[in-house]
Amino acid sequence: MDVALSKPLIEEDDLALMKDALLSGWLAHGPYNKQFEQAFTAYTGCKHAITMNSCTSALFLAVAANNIRGEVVIPSFTFVATANAVETAGATCAFADVDYATACVTAETIAAALTPRTEAIMVVHYGGQPCVMEPIEQLARTRGLKLIEDSAETIGGTCHGVKTGARNTGCFSFFPTKNLTTGEGGMYTTNDDAEAQRVRTLMGHGIASSTYQREKAERPWLRAATMAGYNFRMSNVLAALGVAQMKKLDAMNDRRRAIAARFSAGLALPEIDLPVELPGMHHVYQMYTVKVKGVDRTQFLRELRGLGIAASVHFDPPVHTQPYYRDKYPGVKLPVTEQLAETIVTLPMYPQMTDAEIEATIAGVQAALAKTRG
Repeated sequence: MDVALSKPLIEEDDLALMKDALLSGWLAHGPYNKQFEQAFTAYTGCKHAITMNSCTSALFLAVAANNIRGEVVIPSFTFVATANAVETAGATCAFADVDYATACVTAETIAAALTPRTEAIMVVHYGGQPCVMEPIEQLARTRGLKLIEDSAETIGGTCHGVKTGARNTGCFSFFPTKNLTTGEGGMYTTNDDAEAQRVRTLMGHGIASSTYQREKAERPWLRAATMAGYNFRMSNVLAALGVAQMKKLDAMNDRRRAIAARFSAGLALPEIDLPVELPGMHHVYQMYTVKVKGVDRTQFLRELRGLGIAASVHFDPPVHTQPYYRDKYPGVKLPVTEQLAETIVTLPMYPQMTDAEIEATIAGVQAALAKTRG
């Protein structure tokens, strides 16, 4: 049996709202964006949610809109978009190591990367697992640093009852592999009114109001830019998909957690370190990742993929070893990050996985290990 790495869950309710948006004639940023944003603020508990064309745009604006030009501490164990957003917004990266069990940064690993030039911390909640935020938030307050949460992979995850992106600037992804999808898209969250206004202005060509907001104004054709901005807007059609997906987000996350429990029960093997859920955390398993021990990871993946199980790796190489960042920041050594990059494996995970697909994945891992363990 072939098992995909990930599949978006698109159902009739999703198609119905997208059809409504298409037939409305309002295809650009429009009324469904407002609905999506309202649903997101209600869900996360943040004050402002702003739809965007990608999480990368949100991360970029988290740096640019807050006038951060010094160092931003980030993990290297992340997708390169995290670092790219920092660099393209005019700041510089300072790479922090991560915790082996969670693949997340901690207050301790962040503190080790701080310098007098540090202006912000950008945590990454890895694969559905929230970072332990309270000590990180305390560190940020003590040092007077801006705190940004890259929550691309952890929509609905909580740390001691607080959803990711609820208390600080949050950036979310709706790529097809994520817990909620709009195809392409992202969300920016903040509790700061002034920050929200700057972000809304920057994302729409530097104009403080959107086309939809101006439609009922006395002179809707007036479009005065107050700053040099960008076009980072999400379309009304994709926002309609987001509205539909929000209604079943918790159910999709619950199913991911149930599948993860099945995997962990079936894969408690000497060659595998299973994912963990720390006390007080709510892991939403955007990815189900394991670490392999005593086996050739490349050969293991080849065997697994040869059996039709579409396993992968997230993330290898880590950012600090990629050519641009290696050359700009030479000599960075992050031992846990490098260990994870060499041993981590991403197994299939999506809410509509069947029992047969779950069992095929477990059996595939066992068979692949049998061929590579010695």
